[in-house]
Amino acid sequence: MGRSKPLALARMFTLAASVAAPGLVHAADLLPPPPLPLPPPPVDVGGNWYLRGDVGIGVLDLRKTVVEDVSTPRVPYKYRTIEDQLGDQAFVGVGVGYQFNPWLRFDLTGEYRSKTDWRFVAEDLSYGTRGGYDLTTGKFSSVVGLANAYIDLGNWYGFTPFVGAGVGFAHHMFGSVTDQGLGTYVGGLGYGKSYDKTNFAWAAHAGVSYAVTPNLKLELAYRYLNMGEAQTGVVTCVPACNLKTVYRATELESQDIKLGMRWMFGAPAVAAVAYEPPPPPMPMAPLVRKY
Repeated sequence: MGRSKPLALARMFTLAASVAAPGLVHAADLLPPPPLPLPPPPVDVGGNWYLRGDVGIGVLDLRKTVVEDVSTPRVPYKYRTIEDQLGDQAFVGVGVGYQFNPWLRFDLTGEYRSKTDWRFVAEDLSYGTRGGYDLTTGKFSSVVGLANAYIDLGNWYGFTPFVGAGVGFAHHMFGSVTDQGLGTYVGGLGYGKSYDKTNFAWAAHAGVSYAVTPNLKLELAYRYLNMGEAQTGVVTCVPACNLKTVYRATELESQDIKLGMRWMFGAPAVAAVAYEPPPPPMPMAPLVRKY
């Protein structure tokens, strides 16, 4: 009887092992369920294009005003300049641009620069006399178009300094020109029709932008703008005389302070894809018991 108990226990363990082994082997053959698909990466809706708008003030300067006699026959002018200046201009502009990479961008801009006063006072020495003065005034405004390139110099807490340059055109409109005689010329009066002139312009930029949101950036910038020259229409005496004069304001320059904004088209978004659930697990093979 003492030996029969151990033999009975051994037979029970052997039977349990024979029943469980096929199931364990089959479970080892099952693969784990496939992982859920990862969410799709964000896509850039609208690319790197942006709109921009600017407002600012420009302090105008001109190298000198050249006075030309265009009457027949011509009489070369000799004069001594006493006052030669232009008033400041306010301006508003819009544009479209492209952010090529994190440090390089380009844009095309157009702006209207407000009407300002031009004033030129000179003593006429053409006839070897003294004491004859001309006070010439007019209204001056411009339209400027530029193609610009900028280099962004890194980002610090949302602030990005930048430098840039631009080339394009400046279209000047000179009107309401009057020439009033003073001193020994008192009583003389001339009038010039409006005249438009377009010429080459170029600019240099420096400033800093701030990212308000991923789409919106504000800019504060300085710009040096060279606008070529402007010209009046032919100024003639009133009521009539043989004298005809043209005034050319040469090497027009402006020191501009601008406040602007850039709005990126769209924003990163998750692409819509169809979701497919994981396949069901493989069914287990039927268990066959052998006795």
